[in-house]
Amino acid sequence: MRIAQALIGDPALLLCDEPLLSLDIKHQHDVVIALDRQRRDAGIAVVFVTHEINPILPFTDRVLYLVGERWAIGTPDEVLTSAILSELYQTQVDVFRVHGRIVIVGAPDDIRTDAHHGTYDDGALHR
Repeated sequence: MRIAQALIGDPALLLCDEPLLSLDIKHQHDVVIALDRQRRDAGIAVVFVTHEINPILPFTDRVLYLVGERWAIGTPDEVLTSAILSELYQTQVDVFRVHGRIVIVGAPDDIRTDAHHGTYDDGALHR
């Protein structure tokens, strides 16, 4: 509903803050297609804030990836790499590309963090 309200106003710039949140895969696709159609037809710019890149990846020209005070900007192929994301997160991050989608895997499974007690590594507690 909020996206429809925004598009009715015939904007020159559309700012989308997590518009796919809580939508199933079909409705995510429908929203992305509607936004892309409006972008092309009206010649507007779209800034899209999301934690889920895959639904919009085919329509994405540039990525600004923010992690705390660190950032990277460029095309999806330039930014969404193991090297760049590992540097941004300051830990090992693996990026895999499967059927045009991106799978991002965080820190290795043998590192576990308990927010109340510290970090566990091979059974030893570090505070």
